Amino acid sequence: MSTVRLWTDAEVAGDARVQAVFDDIRATRRSDFVNNFWRALANDAAQLERTWGALKQVMVAPGALDPLTKELIYIAVSTANGCSYCVHSHTAAARAKGMTDAQYGEFLAVVGMAGQTNALVTAMQVPVDPEFLVG
Repeated sequence: MSTVRLWTDAEVAGDARVQAVFDDIRATRRSDFVNNFWRALANDAAQLERTWGALKQVMVAPGALDPLTKELIYIAVSTANGCSYCVHSHTAAARAKGMTDAQYGEFLAVVGMAGQTNALVTAMQVPVDPEFLVG
């Protein structure tokens, strides 16, 4: 259960700042669906605006990484941080951006391997090779 109220569309309609962000979310995503994360953030219009703006800049704006790669990175970080909501949300987004079952299987193998080798190298406190250091 959420620790904050999840705003309904009727409540959103009563706050111009929140409504503007929700309208932009819908337009940007070309969908009428606004998920619970944004509905929770609606409790603080300034934080909602700030977070949506930053997310749009990182995840939506064209860049050197393609949209599917960005979603895969988001899933990996969300997995490491234990954020079930974000794992589900961004897995759905990755599928919508064309992720195949084969890609997802390989991605999960990489995430699992990284988790295993990260734990081993951390436990052994292996020093970083000088060749890997930048500068």
